[in-house]
Amino acid sequence: MDLSTVIGLVLGGGLVLWAMLSGGSIMIFLDFPSFLIVVGGTLGAVMIQYPLSAVLSTVSVVKNAFFGRDPDPSKRAEDITKFAELAKRESLVALEKAKTEDPFLQKGLTLCADGHNADTIRHILSLDMTARLQRHKRGQRIFRSIGSMGPAFGMIGTLVGLVQLLSNMQDPSGVGPAMALALITTLYGALLANLIAIPLAEKLANRSEEEALMMELSINGVAAISQGAAPQLVREQLVAYLSQSMQAKLGKR
Repeated sequence: MDLSTVIGLVLGGGLVLWAMLSGGSIMIFLDFPSFLIVVGGTLGAVMIQYPLSAVLSTVSVVKNAFFGRDPDPSKRAEDITKFAELAKRESLVALEKAKTEDPFLQKGLTLCADGHNADTIRHILSLDMTARLQRHKRGQRIFRSIGSMGPAFGMIGTLVGLVQLLSNMQDPSGVGPAMALALITTLYGALLANLIAIPLAEKLANRSEEEALMMELSINGVAAISQGAAPQLVREQLVAYLSQSMQAKLGKR
């Protein structure tokens, strides 16, 4: 589980809740019609923008923000170097016995063991990488759309409340509570955008960048193995992708 995502949501939501409670009862901030305007309106607008299948798939996309494992490029470089040593010691066919937890790298090793040349391996894996990253970007766009439309529907709800307020001004004592109720939709829209949608979109974007780096490592490593490169040369090529701290980590292994 990604603790930073969980801690961030708990911390942000908890502080907002504390601020609400410090001013009195939490019940004054709860209004179901306002919630429906913001959430229902935003969801409806998103469904107009994107196919239903794409909207429903965001459920699985969100899992990457909460349960995605932090990738370790230095470990990937080390694993690929070991596969290069295996291929050099025995043959490329020996890579059929190689096992890895990552399906993308496993696919590359299989292509290499089947005797495909480096250009073919790069082409096939690059197509796979491009398609995967495009799916990730679609999920990010959906959350960014939610982030941009949530506050807009919050303002729409506020305008609806103000119209209802101004149409019933006979009782001045009711103006204050009615105004507060009208503003709640703006609060809901701001929270939806700035505490949930936009942060999740950025988290998914970061995850996508990390996965792209891992796939680039795999593509270049497997392509080098297919060309018969020496394990040390394969290692040096992959080390260039790593930060200095990761290079130091790799050197300690």
